[in-house]
Amino acid sequence: MIFVALGANLPGPGGAPPRATLAWAIGRLNALPGLRLQAVSRFWDSAPVPPSDQPRYLNAVAAYAGVATPRALLAALHALEAEAGRVRGGRDAARTLDLDLLDLDGLVQGGAPVLPHPRLADRGFVLRPLAEVAPGWRHPVTGVAIATLIAALPANEDCHPLP
Repeated sequence: MIFVALGANLPGPGGAPPRATLAWAIGRLNALPGLRLQAVSRFWDSAPVPPSDQPRYLNAVAAYAGVATPRALLAALHALEAEAGRVRGGRDAARTLDLDLLDLDGLVQGGAPVLPHPRLADRGFVLRPLAEVAPGWRHPVTGVAIATLIAALPANEDCHPLP
């Protein structure tokens, strides 16, 4: 299973709201050769991490079945971000679309891209939607269950599902 995190907090092309940009990206990923959409989490509203004055984020996780190489898939994710108007700036900057490859069939690798995603275990805005599409998921390196990772998140985390 291939898990992709999606996030946005700025309008996309033509002023599209983040919800529309995420829905567009989910469909575009499903159109990539070799990928088939299996599940999509609800959309989650979250505060920027680290805290800043930028707009709140809309986040989701999509699960895909299929075969892809990590490098080729990451390149496709970056191309979709650019198509959605993302301009790569400083780390943690506001963005029209952010696509992160979280896990590719449990593969563990140290470079380009690092898998699993190096910060996913500390991010409620990733873990909570991931738990919706993969409730039995375990971190490929540590073996820790997703429920345990979520339980370890700070109690004051500002991340909530949207209806």
